[in-house]
Amino acid sequence: MRVIYAVINLLILGGALFLFARKPVLRMFRDRREEIARQLRRSEEGLAAAQEEESAIARLREENQKAVNALQEDMEKAAAIQEAGLRKETQEELTALEEDLKQELEGMRLDMLRDAERAALRKLASMARQAFSQEPFASEFRRTEPEIAQAIMGCMHISPGDRVYLKQHDVLYVTLSSAYPLEESLAERIQQAVLELVGREGGKTSYRVQVDPELIGGLRLRIGDTVYDGTVANVLWNLSSLAKRRYLKAEMDLAALRENLAAAVDRLSAQVDVYQLGRVLSISDGICWMDGLADSMYGELVEFENGERGMILSVEPSRIASVVFGPCEHIRELSRVRRLGWMADVPVGESLLGRVVDPLGNPLDGRGGIRSREYRPVESPAPTILERKSVSVPLQTGVKAVDALIPIGRGQRELIIGDRQTGKTALAVDTILNQRGKNVICIYVAVGQKETTVAGIMNTLRKSGAMEYTTIVCADAYQSAPMRYVAPYAGTAMGEYFMRRGRDVLIVYDDLSKHAVAYREMSLLLHRPSGREAYPGDVFYLHSRLLERAARLSPEAGGGSMTALPIIETQAGDISAYIPTNVISITDGQIFLESDLFREGQRPAVNVGLSVSRVGGTAQTAVMRQVAGR
Repeated sequence: MRVIYAVINLLILGGALFLFARKPVLRMFRDRREEIARQLRRSEEGLAAAQEEESAIARLREENQKAVNALQEDMEKAAAIQEAGLRKETQEELTALEEDLKQELEGMRLDMLRDAERAALRKLASMARQAFSQEPFASEFRRTEPEIAQAIMGCMHISPGDRVYLKQHDVLYVTLSSAYPLEESLAERIQQAVLELVGREGGKTSYRVQVDPELIGGLRLRIGDTVYDGTVANVLWNLSSLAKRRYLKAEMDLAALRENLAAAVDRLSAQVDVYQLGRVLSISDGICWMDGLADSMYGELVEFENGERGMILSVEPSRIASVVFGPCEHIRELSRVRRLGWMADVPVGESLLGRVVDPLGNPLDGRGGIRSREYRPVESPAPTILERKSVSVPLQTGVKAVDALIPIGRGQRELIIGDRQTGKTALAVDTILNQRGKNVICIYVAVGQKETTVAGIMNTLRKSGAMEYTTIVCADAYQSAPMRYVAPYAGTAMGEYFMRRGRDVLIVYDDLSKHAVAYREMSLLLHRPSGREAYPGDVFYLHSRLLERAARLSPEAGGGSMTALPIIETQAGDISAYIPTNVISITDGQIFLESDLFREGQRPAVNVGLSVSRVGGTAQTAVMRQVAGR
């Protein structure tokens, strides 16, 4: 029974527990089931998000791989393009280097030919001295002395300078020279002809006969300053003089050179030259004072005994002054000076393009001599009014501020003026660079510049391909004042060659301030009176006769043009100084570069208030005039 009661109690307790605990238990299970369901949903959502992220990562990986592949392809293409460009640039550099080397080798070969020619002339002179000092050559040549004497007497005259000397001193000094002792009858016959010639002028003579073995053979008669030369020494001198100017063809060899020398000997063997001799009185600082040479002209060349040449720049009643182009340490007082009979000139032509030369036309770039057939005088008259044509064709600088506001025409003279380090040379060089492909020949004249500056400009032009149509005339700051003085005129002569043949030329003078200083130095050494700022009174004419040679020619006169861009350096922006005002009044406008604008970063530093072009819109294209006119 006890067991039955226990079971009944247990059932009652279980029923009570079921009645009272059923809802909480059910609620607990329901909550647990919902929690498990929520966790399952979260797990499913996380799995779905992970799958989406994995898909996104896969897409990103695919996109990145595509980007990497594209970048790799672009890099390969860029590397190929760069490699092709480098290969092309390297090939161009190798081609240019090969061309420069070829030209340098060709120049070296021509220089060797010239050296061989000079050596042959020296050998010829030595052989001539030995040959004519021995028999039978000496006797054969002495038999020609009467013929030479007859030729000399046939061309004797009293020059204007000797006539003036004869009126002042009433006596004329006469010297008859020969390589061997002359027969008395021949010397007396020449003396009688001289006495009759001088007697007609009412004067007397001091006659002297001398033997000079240096003449090698022949006769030389000197009446006052005039020399009648029929000697072998004069023939050799003529040969050496021609050798300095002879054109050597590229295909010429030593055999052809020997034939040319033989032909020159045949042409010069039988002639009597008439020239004048003077005497060195003093020389210092590149200025040589001489007497004699009374018939010489301003700008004429003379040659000293040591082979150096000079140009006459002062003619006074009792003496003549010449500037010496080369070193003057070996010129001695009382040594002889020979009048050459022609004006100072320079080689011109296509062979000067791409070269760097000095004011005498001698090469400075180490690429051999200048192969030129033609020469032009450094001083020549400016084109006349009838030969000129109005300026109407633009010459574009490539600088919009200049081409729009201050246009430059072909044949115009436009001054570039400003203080130092304001971009004057840069503007001129940019103008030269802009002429590429426009059929314009450019000449850059460096006066008083540093050699490094000129070398930098040459490298800039060469890298840009502008040296193909450019010639640089360099008279650096270390050269003498005569070389700096003649440089602008030499560059203008080179440009006139092309202008007279219908070509367009641009010439830059950098700069004329230093040119005026060189002329002032020469003038003070020539004892000329100084004026304002110690410049001589003709300093205006110095630049006016230079810049007037720039013009545009009419078709009848050739149809070419020469545009001049002179550069003047001012002090503290003072454009009212002596030289700036002179050049401003000569030119057709000026481009004023101001220091303050340059320091502010304006490039080019053009002061539009003080800059002007007197040609104006005439030198602009219709489109540029329409846009810039507003």
